[in-house]
Amino acid sequence: MIRSFEGTQPDIADSAYVDEAAVVIGDVAVREGASVWPNATLRGDHGRIVVGRESNVQDGAVLHEDAVLEPEVTVGHNAIVHAATVAEGGLVGMNAVVLDDAHVGEEAVVGAGAVVTEGTEVPPRTLVTGVPAEPKTELEDPPTRAAAAHYTALGERYAETSQRLE
Repeated sequence: MIRSFEGTQPDIADSAYVDEAAVVIGDVAVREGASVWPNATLRGDHGRIVVGRESNVQDGAVLHEDAVLEPEVTVGHNAIVHAATVAEGGLVGMNAVVLDDAHVGEEAVVGAGAVVTEGTEVPPRTLVTGVPAEPKTELEDPPTRAAAAHYTALGERYAETSQRLE
């Protein structure tokens, strides 16, 4: 479902894939090649949400209040990004939470179930895990951009081939 809020409507690139079971409301930008999957919610009613070029927001994930995903970011199933930024090539794992004013560095990985607390700076190319999230290791060759590329291609396939069955 894509809808406006208080006269502001989402700006969705023609090459983006937004599943019809996703909810995208208000001040939301979904850039070229990005994808938003079933049951994801992007609620742009209290600050702008940006889903960068070739980024993906997977099933059940929530973005709210000035959430920014730079290009080639992956937000895993049921994750939350709230008033935070995930830098280019970053990955937020399944069921992870990234809270207000946090910044996940370029090609950094927030492990599944981790909680990045308010104002935390996750260094580039670092894996963080736990509650609260703490650095575990530096990543020499993070798999993050491959994940983004996979979802970009998958979004293209869905746009071309999926159809509602009555």
